[in-house]
Amino acid sequence: MVLGIGIDIIEIHRVEKVMQKPKFVDRIYTSGEQKYLQTRNNNPSTAAGYFAAKEATAKALGTGFGKVKWTEIEVIREKNGRPGIKLHGNAKIAMENMGGSKILVSISHSRDNAIAQVIIC
Repeated sequence: MVLGIGIDIIEIHRVEKVMQKPKFVDRIYTSGEQKYLQTRNNNPSTAAGYFAAKEATAKALGTGFGKVKWTEIEVIREKNGRPGIKLHGNAKIAMENMGGSKILVSISHSRDNAIAQVIIC
């Protein structure tokens, strides 16, 4: 049963611009995400995709970023290479409270935009 769904789209150039600010990077991305982005030479498309996945997850949880911090939603890479979501802190509690046990995420991008969709089951 689907318990929550979220989708987000963002212009890649906007993320590319703010990625130059270390405070932004530390506020939005976990240390694990930052390490992965560094292996991708801080590719703006990847960073924007992660940003969109975090936004979509907050929407699927129904919390927004008032109750949940950006770094409590972590985009991970599963063994097969596909993206996944790992929750921490208040985000994890929100998912437990809604009875969720699984998060499905899809991330894509074009030349100009990144998009992500999240489904909580």
